Amino acid sequence: MSASTSSIARPRWAGHTVADFVREYFVYIALVALIVFFSIASPYFLTPDNFANIGRQTATVSIIAVGMAFVIINGQIDLSVGSVFAVCGMAAALAMQYVWNFWLLGALAAIAVGVLFGFANGFITAKLGVPSFLVTLGILGVARGIALLITDTRPVLISNPTYFEIFGESRILGVPIAVVWTIVIVGLGALLLHKTVFGLRTFATGGNPQAARFTGVKTKRTIIFAFMLTGALAGFASLLFTGIAHAARPDVGAGLELDVIAAVILGGVSLFGGRGTIVGVLAGSLIIGIMNNGLVLMGVSSSVQQIIKGIIIIAAVSLSKK
Repeated sequence: MSASTSSIARPRWAGHTVADFVREYFVYIALVALIVFFSIASPYFLTPDNFANIGRQTATVSIIAVGMAFVIINGQIDLSVGSVFAVCGMAAALAMQYVWNFWLLGALAAIAVGVLFGFANGFITAKLGVPSFLVTLGILGVARGIALLITDTRPVLISNPTYFEIFGESRILGVPIAVVWTIVIVGLGALLLHKTVFGLRTFATGGNPQAARFTGVKTKRTIIFAFMLTGALAGFASLLFTGIAHAARPDVGAGLELDVIAAVILGGVSLFGGRGTIVGVLAGSLIIGIMNNGLVLMGVSSSVQQIIKGIIIIAAVSLSKK
């Protein structure tokens, strides 16, 4: 057998270690392991109603995590999504209460406000050269302050029944609408990242920005668009939350950015940029949701839940190192 034939015939994992396999498929191994563990630990876990509940609970994180994947693959970070999520929900409720009680107006208001904050994050980061960590930390405070200020910290009720049906309460073939929207957003996000020019530019910008610029990629524009996408998805996620709650609250979303970033990193997106998949991000989000749900069913306190979640995030970041 010739050397070339021998090379072709070798199995894919020839020459790779078990550690390489675990590193590449860590998120899927962890997801299956958690499902098996909680199925044994609680008789209430492995039921259709509980899985539907997990889907609803993780919809917000999953949808925002799609946008966050683009930001992190670009080599950036967005700490403001929790606060932007809150102010977008307030925008939707206020638009329908004081302008026109029409579901589409509320949806457009929320997404537009999210895009505006995303543009601010991206412009200051890319055009002014301020590190995204500092920019989005500042926007986190600005957005939260606006959400609290515009209604003097009071929630705003929503009364549009169509809004509730489209974003909160209906089912399609028995599947909660929040889960349906999550599948749609994840599918579109996967197509955008892996099948479009923008996706290629995102990987190029995060992998080697200098080389990307030399090949004609407008890296600053790519970064701005990634932040705008994340803001838009934070706005869309706020529609699902307010559609279920029938109200917008200015205090929601505190710490949401941590769950979103954890889902993205657990999903195999490199903190150093240039690598990741949307399917992996969804799996990472499901890990967060299943872990929270399973620990609650087992009666584990919230403080212990935070400790366990922190340990898993540290492990995931360690595995994501190049």
